[in-house]
Amino acid sequence: MNDIAEGKQQENSTPETDRVIVLDGQQLTIRELERIAVDDYRVELAEPALKRVEEAHLLIHELAAGGMPIYGLNRGVGLNKDCEITPEMYETFNRNLIYSHSAAVGPFASVAQVRAIMTARLNSLLVGCTGMQPAIVLMYRDMLNAGIHPLVPLRGSVGAADISVLSHIGQAILGEGDVIYKDATVAAVDAFQAEGLVPMSRLGPKDALAIVSSNALSSGTAALVAASALRLLDTADAIFALSLEALQGCTSPFEEGLFRVRPFEGAAISAANVRRQLRGGALEAMDRADRIQDPLSFRSACHVHGAARDALAFATKQLLIQLNGSDDNPCVLIDERRVVPSSNFDVTSWTIAFESFAIALSHVSKISCYRSLKLGTPSFTGLGRFLAPSPGTIAFGTLQKTYTSLDAEIRLLSNPVSADYFAIAGDIEDHANNTPLVIRKTSEIIDHLYYILGIEAMHAAQAIDLRGSQADLSSASSALYEKIRSVVPALTVDRPLTPDISAVYTLVRQGLNTEGEEHNESYL
Repeated sequence: MNDIAEGKQQENSTPETDRVIVLDGQQLTIRELERIAVDDYRVELAEPALKRVEEAHLLIHELAAGGMPIYGLNRGVGLNKDCEITPEMYETFNRNLIYSHSAAVGPFASVAQVRAIMTARLNSLLVGCTGMQPAIVLMYRDMLNAGIHPLVPLRGSVGAADISVLSHIGQAILGEGDVIYKDATVAAVDAFQAEGLVPMSRLGPKDALAIVSSNALSSGTAALVAASALRLLDTADAIFALSLEALQGCTSPFEEGLFRVRPFEGAAISAANVRRQLRGGALEAMDRADRIQDPLSFRSACHVHGAARDALAFATKQLLIQLNGSDDNPCVLIDERRVVPSSNFDVTSWTIAFESFAIALSHVSKISCYRSLKLGTPSFTGLGRFLAPSPGTIAFGTLQKTYTSLDAEIRLLSNPVSADYFAIAGDIEDHANNTPLVIRKTSEIIDHLYYILGIEAMHAAQAIDLRGSQADLSSASSALYEKIRSVVPALTVDRPLTPDISAVYTLVRQGLNTEGEEHNESYL
């Protein structure tokens, strides 16, 4: 996925003693997961959480010794749930479960994605509902801290637990297969040896099922997408505000009072961002009696961006429950001293929330495209056709095909896919969500949107140049304009635009960080 391609965040300057996050199975945030995954924060485990893991391990073995049939421990899995697994079969059964479930296909996850996946699973293991041996929990921690990252193919999960993908992590835990270690692909056993670690020589009863049966691929990558998405929406607000200055548009639709009488939180946040960015510029005092209302792609921008913020907030709320809960089947209830068959691996609640967010992003894309179209239309701007600096110049005319094509792809990617599933495993697994595909599509939408927003920024800067209105910009918009011009010069004659598009895409993807931008991270 593209959402982790930007590299390290500002936390890299944090003192080493502060670059540790303690996991306890209850309080992991999306920002913390991103820091572990992208910024290589180290992981420590809370003692009460490790105690829960130990208690669940002892309890499940006590119940099994008493003759209780337990799925994945002394009984088979899937359609083979009626097959008895005797103690002398435990080691072979668990090893074979890892092998047989290693059936995913590429592309392989990035290092950051693998770290996100392992962190998501590690935190859910600390809830204490698996019954796995504590040594494996410690192995997840040690692999993260040592930078041993299994090669994990991303495709092959239907979303009702990512079993065919997560099994590849199980191979590495056994010291088998390949891993990424110090930026190279090496044998897992060699990476363990280099770090002074010993892979698990054997898996005990229930261990393999605990490794493979979770939604950590989905939840880990979803957390990275959510963090990236918030930065995208802040960027969208900043670029829209610059476009409004380029249009010399009306500011009244963004007045605070309007959002008090209809208090949708996301829209209010976006409008506040726009007001902050415009503060101190000439646009605030400009008399627009000649044009009472701008096109809806300008006038309604904060409501559309806000709808995406609201959808993201809900998706994130649901995801945090997933990250700090157990999706194990069966589920060990320590306080009740019971092992209960469950369907906690079902992730419909937050999968459809991310699908809703993807649809909201398609609206963000569409109105950005329309703003670029309007900025290139003389009847709306009074400037040259396609923002041409002189007659006979084509300028941004052909560019319209590029961003509208990207928008068409976003429209396709926003189509729901969670309801497209088969009944498998002998017809007993007759519901799924395709959650990894939902998250992967959302990530692709975000990447496309950075191109579209970058192209809008090119239009806004060009319109400002043609007006000669740089001096009228607010300080925040002026700073943003200068950033754009630092990578893309004004268009004075026709030139190849692909390098400009690439440069501005890189700029906006790295983050604009204008003074008008307020990162509302309350739900991350």
